[in-house]
Amino acid sequence: MTTTPTQTITVRNYVSGRWLAPDSSPYQEVINPATGEAIAHVPLSTAADVAAAIEGAAAAFPAWRRTPPEDRIQYLFKLKQLLEEHLDELARIITTENGKTLAEAKGELRRAIENVEVACGIPTMMQGRVLEDVARGIDETMIRQPLGVVAAITPFNFPAMIPFWFLPYAIACGNTFVLKPSERVPLSMLRAFELMEALDLPPGVLTLVNGGKAAVDALLEHPLVRAISFVGSTPVARYIYAKASEHGKRVQCQGGAKNHVIVLPDADMPSATQIIADSAFGCAGQRCLAVSVAVAVGEAQKTFRDAIAEAASSMRVGFGLEPDVQMGPVITRESKTRIEALVERGAQEGAQLLVDGRKPRIPRYDSGNFVRPTVFDRVPPDGELASTEIFGPVLSLVPARDVDEAIAILARSPYGNQASLFTSSGAAARKFRYEAPAGNIGINIGVAAPMAYFPFSGWKQSFFGALHAQGNDAIEFYTDKKVVIERWIQEHSRKF
Repeated sequence: MTTTPTQTITVRNYVSGRWLAPDSSPYQEVINPATGEAIAHVPLSTAADVAAAIEGAAAAFPAWRRTPPEDRIQYLFKLKQLLEEHLDELARIITTENGKTLAEAKGELRRAIENVEVACGIPTMMQGRVLEDVARGIDETMIRQPLGVVAAITPFNFPAMIPFWFLPYAIACGNTFVLKPSERVPLSMLRAFELMEALDLPPGVLTLVNGGKAAVDALLEHPLVRAISFVGSTPVARYIYAKASEHGKRVQCQGGAKNHVIVLPDADMPSATQIIADSAFGCAGQRCLAVSVAVAVGEAQKTFRDAIAEAASSMRVGFGLEPDVQMGPVITRESKTRIEALVERGAQEGAQLLVDGRKPRIPRYDSGNFVRPTVFDRVPPDGELASTEIFGPVLSLVPARDVDEAIAILARSPYGNQASLFTSSGAAARKFRYEAPAGNIGINIGVAAPMAYFPFSGWKQSFFGALHAQGNDAIEFYTDKKVVIERWIQEHSRKF
């Protein structure tokens, strides 16, 4: 089966080791956001399709959980090699269906591979604890056991990386795994699953089900699914967390964000400007760690404002497969319309539009979903622009007198995914790290994305659950802890 993104592809599901095209499911077009061309048709699987896939995963679980962890991770070593060998191919697919630049797509895959590498440590990470003689002659042990069938529902903005926040940990812990990728970008995981066929995993250990809300609800409601992982907007995260919890499942839901960065007058301004521009406009602003509000303190208000406006105006926008392009399109025509409407709303609220990225002219790509980098100054702190997750290349500048006022502005946000500070002061950095109410903190870092051996944290309305993706949190999430208390009566008369 070919997945070359230059021809229209019919996407299929991968169930019990076989590629299946659901006969009864409607199909939806997949659009290249840079060209407006249809590149694939993806099935919107029904509840019956999803149930059959879950049952296949459940049938594979008993044998897979009995497979020693040392044997399970051998598949992951092979998976890492496969991803390395096909990195360029996968990156081009990501760019074609998502719109981000080729360099951004390659960076995304490097993070995916990093999670596979960390999950190879499962024989150590999954170990339990033991204590002899908790009482006279009694020993107590805590062991970890896999849950069973687990599922992940992943978004369009990182079609390869985010599935690998979950997949390698889930199967290394002994679970069987069902993935429901975004129906907007099904081709990256389609190709990844084609590659993973070469691993010769037992049928049913990995399952791919495509679809929309009906498929999601089927996963949330099916009694054989023990755990749900989700990344997406806060309203959907709240819905999934509530519905999955209602059905007795373990849930982790990464929601939206309105990330703030504070720029102090003592910051290295050229470096801070470049890093913040990359954060705000990279991936067309479509990432949950993108900076969307910059709080400039004191004298930095003018120096940073002028520098970031120039950086935004000079950014090269176009099709991400072309050389020297720095930013691609947003994902859909609807996203473009929504972003431009929010820009108009911000202007109506009284914010000063320094750089207007609406309705750009991109030669040869008139049908693409392009919005150029946009910068507002003097954004009203109580307006819609200041509080809404735009999920596009729009940066709002807000003034503050000092670092205390800046942190207070940040604290008013209902989100808490990440926050960054640019300064050369160790005291200011410590104060910010100590007080900033966000789960991922950057100091002179624009995108505080944790390495795979740390949890991808998030606070307030940016996360619903107790255990995050990646690292030791993933092990906790994908295993049940069982405590065994043992006493063996000594038989003094028995001779050994």
